[in-house]
Amino acid sequence: MSKVIEDVARSLDGILKDGITLAVGGFGLSGIPSDLIDVVRDSGVKDLLVVSNNMGVDGKGLGILLENGQVRKVISSYVGENKLFAEQFLDGKLEVEFSPQGTLAERLRCGGSGIPAFYTKTGVGTLVAEGKPHAEFDGELYVQERAIVADVALVHAYMADTEGNLVYRFTARNFNPLVATAGIVTVVEAEIIVEPGEIDPNHVITPGVFVQRLIKTTNREKFIEQRTVRARPVDVTAKLA
Repeated sequence: MSKVIEDVARSLDGILKDGITLAVGGFGLSGIPSDLIDVVRDSGVKDLLVVSNNMGVDGKGLGILLENGQVRKVISSYVGENKLFAEQFLDGKLEVEFSPQGTLAERLRCGGSGIPAFYTKTGVGTLVAEGKPHAEFDGELYVQERAIVADVALVHAYMADTEGNLVYRFTARNFNPLVATAGIVTVVEAEIIVEPGEIDPNHVITPGVFVQRLIKTTNREKFIEQRTVRARPVDVTAKLA
């Protein structure tokens, strides 16, 4: 049964509500579900709890939801590229829960696997661990972290078949597979959509059982936060010729 929704603007109809938990794939601006983020912005929903590695940058990615005043709380591991994020946090307009990157990844994985909590040494003795249960294992102290299950998960994939089986490409894979499993309802935007059987089963990263809705991405520029380049090495052989 095809999970493809042809009208991008209606891809989130009936599942977006004020106050929901929204998990979003991506790392910086790499692999973010830009079209779906635009749909969230245009819907006008507010008081969102957004779970994402970061909140994009000013004016791009999840940053547009901050600009629109739609986010109440953020659970993330990094905020350094977004000035508005920092301003809203420091002004007390935005609640922020910092989660170490590996811990955040595991919280999402556990949410998708039906594991309610786990213990980790990361964060013990820091503000991250304050108010959380602790336990000792083999003479070492660990802090308990709760799994994350989102009401809606937004994911970007490179390729999908119409049944929702997903393949990711290079670094755009990042948090997307984890987010895809952690949503009660998972909506995916894919750059290429093919018929069932056209993706080698050995190449499927996220099985279609985790995906409820699927759209094809629009042709848009893929932004990056920072571009770092170096001078091309001198070809000594050509210089001597």
